[in-house]
Amino acid sequence: MRALRAARTAFAVLALVRLARGRRRRAPLSAAALERGGVPKPAGTVSVVVPARNEAERIGPCLAGLRADPDVGETIVVDDRSEDDTAAIARAGGARVVEGAPPPTGWIGKQWAQQQGLEAAVGEWVVSLDADACPRPGLIRAVIAELRDADLVTVAPRFVCDSWGERLLHPSMLATLAYRFGPLGAEGGAPSPQRTTGNGQCFAASRERLLASGVLARVSDHITDDIAMLRTLAGDGWRIRFVDGADLLAVKMHASVGELWTEWARTLAMADVTSRRWQLLDLGVVWLAMAAPIGRTALGRASRLDALLLLVRCSLLVPLARFYARRGPAFWLSPLADVATAVRLTLSTVRPSRTWRGRTYPGAGQRRAGIGQAIVAGYRRLPQAQDDLAWSDAASAAMVAEEPW
Repeated sequence: MRALRAARTAFAVLALVRLARGRRRRAPLSAAALERGGVPKPAGTVSVVVPARNEAERIGPCLAGLRADPDVGETIVVDDRSEDDTAAIARAGGARVVEGAPPPTGWIGKQWAQQQGLEAAVGEWVVSLDADACPRPGLIRAVIAELRDADLVTVAPRFVCDSWGERLLHPSMLATLAYRFGPLGAEGGAPSPQRTTGNGQCFAASRERLLASGVLARVSDHITDDIAMLRTLAGDGWRIRFVDGADLLAVKMHASVGELWTEWARTLAMADVTSRRWQLLDLGVVWLAMAAPIGRTALGRASRLDALLLLVRCSLLVPLARFYARRGPAFWLSPLADVATAVRLTLSTVRPSRTWRGRTYPGAGQRRAGIGQAIVAGYRRLPQAQDDLAWSDAASAAMVAEEPW
């Protein structure tokens, strides 16, 4: 169908323009620069806040890394009503434990834990770190140094994927972020607030400014808490910086490929913080520019456009490789998981999760209700344009015009 070919071409152009932003990227946080003394000590004390719920099996390495970092002024673990030994392990690890109160109505547990940690902290600077993160000495200094010309810094880690299935699926899911938002650290101006992204596993800001913004209360009911926070602050005029910290921070997010399939999809679609228009555009890019070429190639129906897109997809593995502690054959074969990833992203978009750490929040994820109907309506329109190439040309131009380069 001509309309489908035109749509595939339009989404391919959109994907290639987004990926082309990675021609110039900011340098990653450098362990070598720290060792040479090229990064100044923080001017002021730093409090590290670790929100934790049932993290007894994972919090130990996080606290060990913080104890080894001389730039950490204090470590606060907010125990979010854990049912295991999280609090005891945190105290034994040298942290000050704040016994979290039950989340008030309208609050997701993580945001409430972070709010309590901010209020309990005494440092001029605050770093929020997830309990499954493993920081290297020097991370805190490097992150605070980035705040010299930014208002909030968020850090991309190196991922620890132990199983073959994780190393196949995780890189495919991560690649969707590049297709939807462009490569990490791309130079060339800040994105619009509604397209700002980052990583809530590690972020840093002025404690006083963060508290004064009231941002955690403003995004208290969002499952996709980190993106909601970053986009809200970007809308307030904050300068948000997303940096490559793979040399200084590692994260083991999931214990199995099944947990990865279930849990990361909770936030990967960003369904509760993204407009219907952008969700449809992003799904179109992932399906038609990322997943379709490998599927069409496997079926022996690849076109020249498919060959180009497949070459681009495989080339993306090279910059992604530094973000994985272990790779092996599964990592390099991860494009084979792209169709499954597109299916999972679609399911998470149509039916956003309302569960986090064993709690269900019935009111969360409702802000984009009706997205399923919007997707169906959007695709029902395609056959009507089969003989109208002017429509497809206009659609392509509109997509490029709407994209905040």
